[in-house]
Parts: sequence; C-alpha cells; structure tokens
Amino acid sequence: MTDPITDMFNRIRNAQVVFHKTTDVPFSKLRYGIAEILKAEGLILDCKKRGKKPFHIIKLYLKYNEKVPAVSGFKRISKPGQRIYKKADEISKVRNGYGLSIVSTTNGLLTDKEARKNKVGGELMVEVW
Repeated sequence: MTDPITDMFNRIRNAQVVFHKTTDVPFSKLRYGIAEILKAEGLILDCKKRGKKPFHIIKLYLKYNEKVPAVSGFKRISKPGQRIYKKADEISKVRNGYGLSIVSTTNGLLTDKEARKNKVGGELMVEVW
C-alpha cells in the first residue's frame, strides 16, 4: 500500500455505501490523529484503538443522518509523490466552509480553521466534506 491515508478514506467510503455501522483501519499514529479530528468535527461517531501489540487496528463507528453518510466525499491533496505545503494565510476554506481540511503542522494535526486561527502552516493532507 503506497498511500495509507487514501486507503483509510476508501475504507470509510466503501463501508458507508453498504451502511455498515463500523469499519476497521490498520493503526498508525497519523491515521488515529485523523480519526480523532473526524470525531471532533462530528463526521464519525467514535474511534477506538483495538488489538494486541503488532496488530493494532482502529475501529471507526460511522455516522449517518437519515440514511445519508456524514462523510460525503474527500480529496487527497498532498500525495506521497507530491507534497503540498501552504502558509497559514494561503489555506483556503473547503466548500465555502461546509468542509474541512486536515493540515499536518509543527503543532500536530489541525483543521484548516485551527491552522488559520493559530497562524501556522503545514502540509495539506486531505479535504473532507
């Protein structure tokens, strides 16, 4: 697997198409941080770390609004072959403020709103709406 973040969002999208309540994603600190942001923004219900040492997984509890998935789409911005970095004032709103960007900064993973508020730039990871 060359892009674990895209794999994570593909697993979410595939599970939501068939209305699964949960999906499992292999554990990494980056994926767990993204899952925590999705939980804080209300795009998933919960995320929990499960399993024993070498085989940790993240169990994501998916959210639906009257049979409509909370995560309707995503776009990977910074890819393994081409990293995209932006300054704080260059980070734009996603879908006129209805979506969010996840930015990897020196202060950790932040949403686009938090990054602009803290005036810190970084690598634009993914846009979610």
